[in-house]
Amino acid sequence: MLRKFSSNAFGIADGTYLGRKIALVTVVILLTATVDLGARDGSREWVVLENCRLIMNPANDGDSFHASAGDKEYLFRLYLVDAPETDALTPARLIEQAKYFEITVPQAIEVGETAKAFTREKLSQPFTVFTHMTDAMGRSRMERFYAFVQTKDGDLGEQLVRNGIGRNYGFKAVPPGLRNSRLEVEKLQQFEDEARQEKIGGWGVNAGRLNAYAQRPVSFSVFVAEKNAPARAFPHTFHRISAPPPVSSSAVTVVSAEAKKSHAKEAIELGRIDINTATEKELRMIPGVGPVMAARIVAARPFRSADDLKKVNGIGDMKYAKIRPYFSEGFRSRQEHQ
Repeated sequence: MLRKFSSNAFGIADGTYLGRKIALVTVVILLTATVDLGARDGSREWVVLENCRLIMNPANDGDSFHASAGDKEYLFRLYLVDAPETDALTPARLIEQAKYFEITVPQAIEVGETAKAFTREKLSQPFTVFTHMTDAMGRSRMERFYAFVQTKDGDLGEQLVRNGIGRNYGFKAVPPGLRNSRLEVEKLQQFEDEARQEKIGGWGVNAGRLNAYAQRPVSFSVFVAEKNAPARAFPHTFHRISAPPPVSSSAVTVVSAEAKKSHAKEAIELGRIDINTATEKELRMIPGVGPVMAARIVAARPFRSADDLKKVNGIGDMKYAKIRPYFSEGFRSRQEHQ
């Protein structure tokens, strides 16, 4: 279409008309580019992992969990839905979640534990995952992907929200079979409003109704790629697989190896880290500091001296001696000044 516009424009002899045509073509190109950029993620192929099984892992919670599809292991994070944290490793986020449900931080952790148990029960039977393999970040060293998860009762995220142990909050995506995310967001908001009115889950903690379930029968969404459905009904292309993902194990191994090499190259030199401003990623570059320890260091800030690091759970004299040289010289400990 763009080639046709260009051909017509340069075939006109009149200079003024030619200028107008060129301007029109420019506008069309810009608009087309905008539409393409906006629709790019929505046009990506869905990967459908069937017969998935939950992998028990201490890091699992209500909206994020390890799962297997065939002989491959994945870490998934739900689209559109957020369940409270189950620990205090990310205090700012936990405080925000507690404020949202109008409860205390300890109560929010309790809601998070309830959501974790709920998800574990719902995923005790084989389930289906729809994913674009979009990186969902997270504290784990294992790559995490956003996904919609279908249980025998329907969409897992909707079930969490309707029972008051999840909220309508999170990374958005157009659900499989729909043309935009608005309808699903509105449905989740309706579920959240109903849970709040019924005072169940996080909305009913102070009324002793944390473990109360939805009072009215609910029909949860079932996102499926019907094999015989007309093409217009499903704007996305589905790649359905029951076991391995569309990425070979060798490719995964290569990516992992390259990531480790890259991580080694990015290792921070001695004396370059400011303990009070370093990101968790920078802290994890220090030998012996993993994601959990990095999160604890960030949560314990600000530090008045390097000695304060010893107050962080898990940092003893040996650990301190090992990681201390990586912190900036402008942050000497009291003992070093003596």
